[in-house]
Amino acid sequence: MIGLGIRTAIILAAGLGTRMRPLTDDRPKPMVQVGEKVLIDWVLDDLAASEIETAIVNLHYKATVLSDHLAHRGKPSIVLSDEAEKLLDTGGGVAAALPLFDDDVFLITNSDSLWRVGLGPAVEALMAAWSDDMDALLLFAGMNQAFGFDGSGDFYLSDDGTPARRGDRASAPMAYAGTQLVHRRLFDNCPYGAFSFNVLWDQALQHGTLKALLHDDEWYHVGTPDAVAPTAHALNNTDRSS
Repeated sequence: MIGLGIRTAIILAAGLGTRMRPLTDDRPKPMVQVGEKVLIDWVLDDLAASEIETAIVNLHYKATVLSDHLAHRGKPSIVLSDEAEKLLDTGGGVAAALPLFDDDVFLITNSDSLWRVGLGPAVEALMAAWSDDMDALLLFAGMNQAFGFDGSGDFYLSDDGTPARRGDRASAPMAYAGTQLVHRRLFDNCPYGAFSFNVLWDQALQHGTLKALLHDDEWYHVGTPDAVAPTAHALNNTDRSS
């Protein structure tokens, strides 16, 4: 159980899925089959097991396919955030969804980020590390445990949990793993319309309110067709109930 009042998660599901083609020619990326489930059901089942009550899902590309599928979900309760008119990027998508709920601290996760033993232990670790002086707490994966991630790493992490960007260095030991806890004040005075979370993270870094946590588990970024089969093999051969 997550506890501490965290009841709401936002799943970022509005992307165009261009790197996942041809699997996304007729469906949004969250509806790509990975083993026994489609991507978004892996995430939603983990949230339900963690007693998250409400999952806000933003929609854009092939929105009807996703909304029709989600209409059959009962737990967690689904609330749709429609971005049909304009794709709002990561930060803008969450900012647009803020009027849909009242929570001060909430979870944000990507629909294509899966953990070998499930999202629950990762969220519990975030909750244990959260403090009221944070505006955002990012979840990192070590590059030696990041599968399907084709970059050279995103961040370094200090002993006090403060992240530092790779900058001009050739590589970094950690990748942002698509999940974070945030306080709604992170969006105070945020840009209007489409913008990346990087804008808010940089502001929080300047204010000393951005922290991060390295999670010890295998992380699977399912961003291309080549990532589907190995992710399905890993997840379908792991006990995710503990």
